[in-house]
Amino acid sequence: MKEYNIAIAGATGAVGNVFLSILEERKFPVKNLLALASSKSVGKKIKFKGEEFEVKELTKDSFKNIDIALFSAGASRSLEFAKYAVDSGAVVIDNSSAFRMEPKVPLVVPEVNPQDILKHEGIIANPNCSTIIMVVAINPIYKLSKIKRIIVSTYQAVSGAGAKGLIELKDQTEKIIFGYKEDMKCEVFPVRIAFNVIPQIDIFLENGYTKEEMKMVNETRKILGDNEIKISATTVRVPVFTSHSESVTIETEKKLSLDEIRIALKNAPGIKLKDDFKNNIYPTPLDSSDKDDVFVGRIREDISFENGICLWCVGDQLRKGAALNAIQIAEMMINKRII
Repeated sequence: MKEYNIAIAGATGAVGNVFLSILEERKFPVKNLLALASSKSVGKKIKFKGEEFEVKELTKDSFKNIDIALFSAGASRSLEFAKYAVDSGAVVIDNSSAFRMEPKVPLVVPEVNPQDILKHEGIIANPNCSTIIMVVAINPIYKLSKIKRIIVSTYQAVSGAGAKGLIELKDQTEKIIFGYKEDMKCEVFPVRIAFNVIPQIDIFLENGYTKEEMKMVNETRKILGDNEIKISATTVRVPVFTSHSESVTIETEKKLSLDEIRIALKNAPGIKLKDDFKNNIYPTPLDSSDKDDVFVGRIREDISFENGICLWCVGDQLRKGAALNAIQIAEMMINKRII
């Protein structure tokens, strides 16, 4: 089997660490690995397949002989350095928001729109984590009937804000438990996250929605190739370490039975159905943490309007919501022999 030279931009971050573990778990054909990060992380060591690799500084000259560059270093870094990777002959799979809505950049979830990979011109965008989890869950239903409307509320884990989000929740929780509230800092989140929920992720826009909420709106339309879907999102940060949860209500064009929806979900790739309310069986963040599937349950008819379906889905946003999705894109490129 052919092997590939892989660069990870943002190798010391939360997603970068998961890139490394998933590449190893899935026995990705890595010939050489290059770990890249900002100057502050240069010299740090990361482990891959039992070997130690020294982190190098991300620069415009980093990508010589690289086949695939996995970016998770933030939008500004992607905008600055991705073009150099492409010019060096690499395919960039970018986990930031930098290129997602660019018309010539495919926005791909392999279970949903794998055909869009073929359209790439050097860069493929990884969608927002909450968008990925939702579209994986609703795509089997979309195949049964066009979806007219989506109303979604998310319950997003702190690790979606990176490693610093994990640390802030841990530190705040310890200070509350041991009585040191006066020393509490809110640096990652706008208000205290420990024992609280925050109905804001990213900045507010002029329409009253946050940037995160509008990502879900615009990215979902692009992935499904359907600009007619009406979508409203409310994104909320919750004091959970890993895995995002989402309450999703959809309106389908034609009437669907719950049985056919459950069968479609059960047979769909990337989904684990956990739906038996009589026995209190439904997915929680603990179920999906460190797992690759999107877990779906609480499936029921919406009693407020016709052709309405409610469901609850949960997914590990560092895996399927980020690193795994990017690596699946790379695997699909290899399988289709387009790299």
